Order: sequence, then structure tokens, then C-alpha cells
Amino acid sequence: MTRRIGIKDVAREAGVSAATVSLVLNERATSRIPDVTQERVRRVAQDIGYAPNTLARGLRTRRTQTIGFVSDRIATTPYAVRMIEAAQDAARENGHLLFLVNTDGDPALERDAVAALQAHQVDGIVYACMWHRAVEPPAGLPAGSVLLDARPVDGGFASVVPDDRGGAVAAVQALVDAGHRRIAYLDIDEDPLPLASGLRLAGYLEVLEAAGITPDPALHVRGTSDVAGGRDAASRVLELPADQRPTALFCFNDRLAMGAYAAARHHGLAIPADLSVVGYDDQQLIAAELDPPLTTVALPHHEMGRWAVEVLLGVRERPDPDGAEGGVVLMPCPLVRRDSVGPPPTRGPGRRRG
Repeated sequence: MTRRIGIKDVAREAGVSAATVSLVLNERATSRIPDVTQERVRRVAQDIGYAPNTLARGLRTRRTQTIGFVSDRIATTPYAVRMIEAAQDAARENGHLLFLVNTDGDPALERDAVAALQAHQVDGIVYACMWHRAVEPPAGLPAGSVLLDARPVDGGFASVVPDDRGGAVAAVQALVDAGHRRIAYLDIDEDPLPLASGLRLAGYLEVLEAAGITPDPALHVRGTSDVAGGRDAASRVLELPADQRPTALFCFNDRLAMGAYAAARHHGLAIPADLSVVGYDDQQLIAAELDPPLTTVALPHHEMGRWAVEVLLGVRERPDPDGAEGGVVLMPCPLVRRDSVGPPPTRGPGRRRG
């Protein structure tokens, strides 16, 4: 086994005492150690391959420079993996290593993961979910942990979630600004409904009310969270009588929007000349690749991942648990404008080309 290069080796090569090396390499050197000596110590340490013993340092400082990241399905979800990438970047920039544990949402595995990470004396834990939901944090999750894309049912933890209502407001406002008055909301059909469904519905209704548009219950339809569900939901509103048919669709996610594109083609409608469409998620390999490219709302996965680690490490201010949102930060969801939104057709709402 290769022998580890230690402080004594650096001291011997630099011609100074081990105490001097320790002071220099631990950034505790005083003005009594000449700058030229400090520079020589650092150069020798680099040349001979010295690396600090983090285990020994951890015993002294009670810090291991590691973070636990417990997630449900993020590691296997393409559009959410940016949370992990950002968390890793923020950890590395602050001298920490991130340990990822994917539990597939199993409460027993979550509990075991938290216990194992604490046994390894990580400096903190981020508990992350694939989508915005209210959760009972795992048993034993230490105080000071941060929740990512989740909010604690009973409070007590700093957390960050996407501003789903605000994202919906931006999406529907873009359609109203383009001149649309009959706007359908293609919602998700799941039991139980995710928090985002109600929040996006609230944003949709908020914009209609502000624009003086009376909501039409027939234009709020639900479908399964996939392309087939979007095609079915869109077909139901596109088959309404001409004076009731929407000229624009706001879709719960980009997969539903992709299905809506198929339904529009089936009904002989061109996007955006006959029908405008806005999605949600800005999902890779879907939104920008559709024809025409889809205007959509981006989920701030990268920003949330970075925020969670920076709050955990004290780099960013921790939200006030007694504040208006109870320690929950709403991360803005920006509108990504592409080519799927235009003014409503002048020949009548959603009229088929013939």
C-alpha cells in the first residue's frame, strides 16, 4: 500500500518544523512566519503530493466536510436531475462532498438512510423530492436539515419549492396578452392530486378574474400525466361547439402539451395560427423539440438545488420559520417563450381548416 504523505514529510523537505507546516497549511500562519517560508511550505506540499487528513481534521473540528442528500426518485428522473447537479456544485464550491442516497420513496429506506448518514457524521442533510409535495420528514431527520422541492406538513424545517401558482400566472397571462379569451386548462388526473395541480389552477383562475373573463367549467379538463392523456383531454375541448371551443390551451405539463399538439393536428388545426399552447416543466427532449417549439414554464430545479445546499451550509440566510410562509421559500418559475403562442384566429374560435 502506498504510504500517505504527511506533515512531517513536508517539514523535512521544506526545512522547517512540523508545527510551522501545520500553521501554514491550516491557514493559521501569523506574521511571525515569513511570507517566503509560507510560500516554500505550500510549494513543497504541492510538489510531493501532500493532502490533508480529513478524518483527523474532522475529529478536531467535528466537521467532516460531507453532506447527505436523501431523495426519492430524482436520480432517475431526467428533468429533476439538475437539482442534484446544482447541489453537488454548491457543495464542491464550499469544500464539501455530497453523498447521494436514492430511496424510491420507501419510508423504511429513508429512515435507514438518515441514520446511516448521521452515523458517518455528515455536516447536514438535504431531503429532496421529485415533485412539489407536503411531506412528513423521515424519522430522525436532524434539526437544521433542509427540504428541497417539499414542504413539511408541520413546519420546523427550512424548505424550498417552486412557485407553481406564480408560474401558472405567467403562462396564462401570456395567452391573455396575446388576445385570447377562451383558454382551457388541461389538468392532471391523479389520486391524490399533487399540490401543483391546485396551485396552477389557482393561478389560471387568478388571471382570468383579473382579465374579466368568466371561467367556463367545460374548459377545465383532466387527463393522465402523459402524451395520451393530453391528446384525450385536448380532443374533448376541441370537439366543443365552435362558439365554445378554446383558442388556447394551458397544460399542466409538457407531456400533456405534446398530446395536445397531436390532438390539434387530428382536428386540422395549426399551432399557433389556429390554437396557442403553453406547457409547464420545460422538459428536456420535449419542449424545445416540438414543432413549433413549445412556450412553457421552467421549473427552477437548478436554483432550488443550489439554494438548499447554501442554506444548509450557512452561505445563504435561512428563512424565518415564523415568517409568512413558515420557512418555505417559493422559487420563481420563469416563462420560456418560444413559438407556440400567437393571437387568436380572426375567423372564429378554433375553427377547423377545411
